[in-house]
Amino acid sequence: MRRPRDRVVFLTETPSSDAAVKRPRVQKNVTRSLATDICNDLFPPNGMLPTEGELCIRYGVSRTVIRESLKILESKGMVRGRSRIGTQICPREDWNLLDRQVLEWIGPRIFDLDLLQSILDARRATEPYAAELAAERATVQEIADIESAWQRMKEAEGDVEAFTAADVAFHTNLMKASHNQVFMQLSSIIQAALEFSLHASNEAVDARDEAVEIHRALIEALRVRDKAAARASSLQMLDLAARDLATALRKHPRHPSS
Repeated sequence: MRRPRDRVVFLTETPSSDAAVKRPRVQKNVTRSLATDICNDLFPPNGMLPTEGELCIRYGVSRTVIRESLKILESKGMVRGRSRIGTQICPREDWNLLDRQVLEWIGPRIFDLDLLQSILDARRATEPYAAELAAERATVQEIADIESAWQRMKEAEGDVEAFTAADVAFHTNLMKASHNQVFMQLSSIIQAALEFSLHASNEAVDARDEAVEIHRALIEALRVRDKAAARASSLQMLDLAARDLATALRKHPRHPSS
Protein backbone atom coordinates (compact mmCIF):
# COMPACT_ATOMS: atom_id res chain seq x y z
CA MET A 1 0.00 0.00 0.00
CA ARG A 2 1.33 3.43 -0.98
CA ARG A 3 2.18 5.66 1.93
CA PRO A 4 0.76 9.18 1.60
CA ARG A 5 3.30 11.99 1.42
CA ASP A 6 3.95 14.02 4.52
CA ARG A 7 2.23 17.36 4.51
CA VAL A 8 2.95 20.52 6.46
CA VAL A 9 -0.19 21.66 8.20
CA PHE A 10 -0.45 25.31 9.11
CA LEU A 11 -2.33 26.43 12.19
CA THR A 12 -5.06 28.01 10.10
CA GLU A 13 -5.59 24.77 8.20
CA THR A 14 -6.00 22.53 11.23
CA PRO A 15 -9.50 21.06 11.12
CA SER A 16 -10.03 21.42 14.86
CA SER A 17 -12.73 23.56 16.44
CA ASP A 18 -10.06 25.78 18.02
CA ALA A 19 -8.53 26.50 14.62
CA ALA A 20 -11.95 27.31 13.21
CA VAL A 21 -12.29 29.96 15.88
CA LYS A 22 -8.77 31.33 15.35
CA ARG A 23 -8.88 31.45 11.54
CA PRO A 24 -10.91 34.68 11.12
CA ARG A 25 -8.66 36.46 13.63
CA VAL A 26 -5.51 35.17 11.89
CA GLN A 27 -6.93 36.23 8.52
CA LYS A 28 -7.78 39.70 9.79
CA ASN A 29 -4.37 40.16 11.41
CA VAL A 30 -2.49 39.08 8.29
CA THR A 31 -4.59 41.33 6.05
CA ARG A 32 -3.96 44.27 8.37
CA SER A 33 -0.22 43.55 8.58
CA LEU A 34 0.16 43.25 4.82
CA ALA A 35 -1.93 46.37 4.19
CA THR A 36 0.00 48.36 6.80
CA ASP A 37 3.30 47.33 5.22
CA ILE A 38 2.00 48.56 1.87
CA CYS A 39 0.77 51.84 3.39
CA ASN A 40 4.17 52.36 5.01
CA ASP A 41 5.91 51.88 1.65
CA LEU A 42 7.63 48.69 2.73
CA PHE A 43 6.26 47.52 -0.60
CA PRO A 44 6.19 50.74 -2.65
CA PRO A 45 3.44 51.70 -5.13
CA ASN A 46 3.72 50.26 -8.65
CA GLY A 47 6.17 47.64 -7.40
CA MET A 48 5.56 43.92 -7.12
CA LEU A 49 4.78 42.05 -3.92
CA PRO A 50 7.00 39.10 -3.00
CA THR A 51 5.80 35.71 -4.22
CA GLU A 52 3.07 33.86 -2.35
CA GLY A 53 5.68 31.53 -0.89
CA GLU A 54 7.76 34.42 0.39
CA LEU A 55 4.68 36.08 1.87
CA CYS A 56 3.78 32.81 3.62
CA ILE A 57 7.20 32.78 5.29
CA ARG A 58 7.09 36.49 6.11
CA TYR A 59 3.68 36.38 7.81
CA GLY A 60 3.82 32.79 9.05
CA VAL A 61 0.61 31.56 7.41
CA SER A 62 -0.59 29.32 4.60
CA ARG A 63 -1.04 30.17 0.94
CA THR A 64 -4.81 30.09 1.49
CA VAL A 65 -4.61 32.88 4.06
CA ILE A 66 -2.30 34.95 1.84
CA ARG A 67 -4.59 34.52 -1.16
CA GLU A 68 -7.66 35.55 0.84
CA SER A 69 -5.82 38.62 2.15
CA LEU A 70 -4.79 39.59 -1.37
CA LYS A 71 -8.40 39.28 -2.54
CA ILE A 72 -9.48 41.69 0.19
CA LEU A 73 -6.76 44.18 -0.72
CA GLU A 74 -7.60 43.86 -4.41
CA SER A 75 -11.27 44.63 -3.69
CA LYS A 76 -10.10 47.88 -2.09
CA GLY A 77 -7.94 48.84 -5.06
CA MET A 78 -4.63 48.42 -3.23
CA VAL A 79 -3.19 45.56 -5.28
CA ARG A 80 -3.79 43.99 -8.67
CA GLY A 81 -3.14 40.38 -9.63
CA ARG A 82 -1.33 39.98 -12.94
CA SER A 83 -1.46 36.61 -14.65
CA ARG A 84 1.91 34.82 -14.72
CA ILE A 85 3.61 37.89 -13.28
CA GLY A 86 2.45 38.24 -9.69
CA THR A 87 0.71 40.86 -7.59
CA GLN A 88 1.40 44.53 -8.22
CA ILE A 89 0.85 47.33 -5.70
CA CYS A 90 -1.49 49.92 -7.18
CA PRO A 91 -0.77 53.66 -7.06
CA ARG A 92 -2.51 55.39 -4.14
CA GLU A 93 -4.93 57.23 -6.39
CA ASP A 94 -6.46 53.83 -7.20
CA TRP A 95 -7.03 52.92 -3.55
CA ASN A 96 -10.50 53.18 -2.06
CA LEU A 97 -9.43 55.95 0.31
CA LEU A 98 -12.97 56.44 1.61
CA ASP A 99 -13.07 52.88 2.96
CA ARG A 100 -12.90 52.76 6.76
CA GLN A 101 -10.47 49.82 6.80
CA VAL A 102 -8.14 51.51 4.32
CA LEU A 103 -8.16 54.68 6.44
CA GLU A 104 -7.35 52.63 9.55
CA TRP A 105 -4.50 50.87 7.75
CA ILE A 106 -3.08 54.19 6.57
CA GLY A 107 -3.13 55.41 10.18
CA PRO A 108 -0.89 58.42 10.93
CA ARG A 109 0.32 58.44 7.33
CA ILE A 110 -3.03 60.06 6.46
CA PHE A 111 -1.26 63.36 7.11
CA ASP A 112 1.16 62.56 4.27
CA LEU A 113 -1.71 62.44 1.79
CA ASP A 114 -3.90 65.24 0.48
CA LEU A 115 -6.98 63.32 1.63
CA LEU A 116 -7.91 65.54 4.59
CA GLN A 117 -7.75 68.65 2.41
CA SER A 118 -9.71 66.84 -0.30
CA ILE A 119 -12.46 66.02 2.18
CA LEU A 120 -12.61 69.68 3.22
CA ASP A 121 -12.83 70.69 -0.46
CA ALA A 122 -15.74 68.27 -0.95
CA ARG A 123 -17.48 69.71 2.09
CA ARG A 124 -17.07 73.24 0.75
CA ALA A 125 -18.70 72.15 -2.50
CA THR A 126 -21.75 70.59 -0.82
CA GLU A 127 -22.42 71.61 2.78
CA PRO A 128 -23.29 75.32 2.30
CA TYR A 129 -25.96 74.48 -0.26
CA ALA A 130 -27.14 71.52 1.81
CA ALA A 131 -27.56 73.94 4.73
CA GLU A 132 -29.65 76.23 2.50
CA LEU A 133 -31.85 73.34 1.45
CA ALA A 134 -32.20 72.18 5.06
CA ALA A 135 -33.37 75.65 6.08
CA GLU A 136 -36.10 75.30 3.50
CA ARG A 137 -36.97 71.61 3.74
CA ALA A 138 -36.02 70.18 7.15
CA THR A 139 -38.81 68.80 9.28
CA VAL A 140 -39.19 69.78 12.92
CA GLN A 141 -37.90 66.33 13.91
CA GLU A 142 -34.84 66.63 11.67
CA ILE A 143 -33.94 69.98 13.20
CA ALA A 144 -34.40 68.38 16.63
CA ASP A 145 -32.01 65.58 15.61
CA ILE A 146 -29.40 68.13 14.51
CA GLU A 147 -29.84 70.02 17.77
CA SER A 148 -29.48 66.78 19.75
CA ALA A 149 -26.14 66.15 18.06
CA TRP A 150 -25.09 69.72 18.85
CA GLN A 151 -26.07 69.24 22.49
CA ARG A 152 -23.82 66.18 22.66
CA MET A 153 -21.00 68.23 21.15
CA LYS A 154 -21.50 70.87 23.83
CA GLU A 155 -21.51 68.32 26.65
CA ALA A 156 -18.46 66.47 25.28
CA GLU A 157 -16.31 69.55 24.64
CA GLY A 158 -13.35 68.12 26.59
CA ASP A 159 -13.65 64.59 25.14
CA VAL A 160 -12.30 64.52 21.57
CA GLU A 161 -13.76 61.10 20.75
CA ALA A 162 -17.26 61.92 22.00
CA PHE A 163 -17.10 65.40 20.47
CA THR A 164 -16.12 64.00 17.07
CA ALA A 165 -18.87 61.35 17.15
CA ALA A 166 -21.44 64.06 17.85
CA ASP A 167 -19.89 66.32 15.20
CA VAL A 168 -20.20 63.57 12.57
CA ALA A 169 -23.84 63.03 13.59
CA PHE A 170 -24.50 66.76 13.24
CA HIS A 171 -23.21 66.91 9.66
CA THR A 172 -24.80 63.61 8.68
CA ASN A 173 -28.18 64.79 9.95
CA LEU A 174 -27.72 68.14 8.20
CA MET A 175 -27.16 66.42 4.84
CA LYS A 176 -30.20 64.23 5.49
CA ALA A 177 -32.29 67.30 6.28
CA SER A 178 -31.47 68.76 2.85
CA HIS A 179 -33.75 66.10 1.35
CA ASN A 180 -31.34 65.90 -1.58
CA GLN A 181 -30.84 62.23 -2.42
CA VAL A 182 -27.37 62.74 -3.89
CA PHE A 183 -26.17 64.67 -0.84
CA MET A 184 -27.60 61.96 1.41
CA GLN A 185 -25.77 59.24 -0.55
CA LEU A 186 -22.56 61.27 -0.57
CA SER A 187 -22.78 61.74 3.17
CA SER A 188 -22.98 57.98 3.64
CA ILE A 189 -20.05 57.34 1.28
CA ILE A 190 -17.67 59.80 2.93
CA GLN A 191 -18.78 59.25 6.52
CA ALA A 192 -15.64 57.35 7.57
CA ALA A 193 -13.37 59.90 5.89
CA LEU A 194 -15.37 62.74 7.45
CA GLU A 195 -14.89 61.16 10.85
CA PHE A 196 -11.12 60.99 10.38
CA SER A 197 -11.04 64.57 9.10
CA LEU A 198 -13.13 65.99 11.94
CA HIS A 199 -11.13 64.05 14.50
CA ALA A 200 -7.89 65.52 13.14
CA SER A 201 -9.33 69.05 13.30
CA ASN A 202 -10.91 68.61 16.73
CA GLU A 203 -7.78 67.06 18.20
CA ALA A 204 -5.58 69.89 16.94
CA VAL A 205 -7.11 72.56 19.20
CA ASP A 206 -7.24 72.88 22.97
CA ALA A 207 -10.79 74.26 23.12
CA ARG A 208 -13.81 73.86 20.86
CA ASP A 209 -16.09 76.62 22.17
CA GLU A 210 -15.96 78.48 18.86
CA ALA A 211 -17.03 75.39 16.93
CA VAL A 212 -19.91 74.79 19.34
CA GLU A 213 -21.13 78.38 18.90
CA ILE A 214 -21.01 78.25 15.09
CA HIS A 215 -22.93 74.98 15.04
CA ARG A 216 -25.54 76.57 17.34
CA ALA A 217 -25.89 79.51 14.94
CA LEU A 218 -26.63 77.12 12.10
CA ILE A 219 -29.39 75.47 14.11
CA GLU A 220 -30.97 78.88 14.78
CA ALA A 221 -30.90 79.62 11.04
CA LEU A 222 -32.69 76.33 10.37
CA ARG A 223 -35.35 77.14 12.97
CA VAL A 224 -36.25 80.50 11.41
CA ARG A 225 -35.89 79.11 7.86
CA ASP A 226 -33.19 81.64 6.97
CA LYS A 227 -31.37 80.15 3.99
CA ALA A 228 -28.77 82.91 3.73
CA ALA A 229 -27.88 82.65 7.43
CA ALA A 230 -27.67 78.87 7.16
CA ARG A 231 -25.22 79.15 4.25
CA ALA A 232 -23.19 81.80 6.07
CA SER A 233 -22.93 79.64 9.20
CA SER A 234 -21.88 76.64 7.14
CA LEU A 235 -19.15 78.65 5.39
CA GLN A 236 -17.94 80.00 8.73
CA MET A 237 -17.86 76.44 10.05
CA LEU A 238 -15.75 75.30 7.10
CA ASP A 239 -13.34 78.22 7.51
CA LEU A 240 -12.85 77.17 11.14
CA ALA A 241 -12.31 73.56 10.04
CA ALA A 242 -9.67 74.74 7.55
CA ARG A 243 -7.85 76.67 10.26
CA ASP A 244 -7.89 73.72 12.65
CA LEU A 245 -6.81 71.32 9.90
CA ALA A 246 -3.85 73.57 9.10
CA THR A 247 -2.89 73.37 12.79
CA ALA A 248 -3.17 69.58 12.69
CA LEU A 249 -0.94 69.38 9.61
CA ARG A 250 1.71 71.53 11.27
CA LYS A 251 1.73 69.14 14.20
CA HIS A 252 2.23 66.16 11.87
CA PRO A 253 5.10 66.91 9.45
CA ARG A 254 4.93 65.02 6.17
CA HIS A 255 6.89 61.80 5.86
CA PRO A 256 10.15 62.35 3.92
CA SER A 257 9.20 59.81 1.25
CA SER A 258 5.84 61.43 0.57
